[in-house]
Amino acid sequence: MHSELVASRSADPKGPGPRNGGSPPLDSVSLAIIEQLQEDGRRPYAAIGKAVGLSEAAVRQRVQKLLDQGVMQIVAVTDPLTVGFRRQAMVGINVEGDLDPVADALTAMPECEYVVMTAGSFDLMVEVVCEDDDHLLSVINTRIRALPGVRSTESFVYLKLKKQTYMWGTR
Repeated sequence: MHSELVASRSADPKGPGPRNGGSPPLDSVSLAIIEQLQEDGRRPYAAIGKAVGLSEAAVRQRVQKLLDQGVMQIVAVTDPLTVGFRRQAMVGINVEGDLDPVADALTAMPECEYVVMTAGSFDLMVEVVCEDDDHLLSVINTRIRALPGVRSTESFVYLKLKKQTYMWGTR
């Protein structure tokens, strides 16, 4: 397990964020702080302050503001296999009617780690993390497919995870 910062340009997954004009863009100092934390989510504020030209207290305030605004999260990222989850899959879902109720129901499922509305072949893409194949089958068959509005699903079972990182910086 390691600690990583997950920076998001969307302030609130349910509300407007910077991508759709909801919040002002971040200044260069805040972006530099985010990049420092993406390299090491446990980096001391004093070290970050040195790197970006601020005091430790100023960095602490900025980090708290970024957290409060939902711009970023500092989380422990695990390898699912090492904590008992042997099956991961991406599930493409086609929905009849309004996407929001289906997306909200998926968001509430603990197995759904990632829920995104998309353009293209699927209306929604959902990353599912499960204990084993039986658990995955149950989630897809009795919970996802049972949601009102779900027309079809297509599952992409992960055979091997080659890269998972949150180090995209602040482009």
